[in-house]
Amino acid sequence: MSYVKHIRSMIGHQLLLLAGANIIILDKQQRVLLQHRTDGSWGLPGGLLEPGESLEQTALREVKEETNIDIHELHHLNVFSGPEYTFTLKNKDEINVITSLYYATNWSGEIINDPEEGRALEFFSINNLPDEMDDEYLRYLKYYQVRKDHNESV
Repeated sequence: MSYVKHIRSMIGHQLLLLAGANIIILDKQQRVLLQHRTDGSWGLPGGLLEPGESLEQTALREVKEETNIDIHELHHLNVFSGPEYTFTLKNKDEINVITSLYYATNWSGEIINDPEEGRALEFFSINNLPDEMDDEYLRYLKYYQVRKDHNESV
């Protein structure tokens, strides 16, 4: 049982503070890899921190689980937190998420979708993203794009 499921079994739907990581994975054409999630929305690969992990380890583990690829160089972009990252999920669970955002261009392996994690994996132009994206992921991609456009360590 995952750490979050274990805690949920004790506190029910009450607000839970969670830390996690997401990665903007880019191909040679600078397209971003998105995961078509089981709820029908599109998002970035990533997930929640498990006890004893660093955020970097979380990012690498989640990418491997969700996409089957190996990241060789991980670049930190920012940490996102605050009231706009407090959500009530469809199952009524309340969460406040602190997310460390990374990007990667140096990766290898065959991209294979894990059907337990999502419906599909696909690259998209950052200027032509699917309509069914949560605001959270759009904020991350916008942050990356602004940094890139201003040549700020991206």
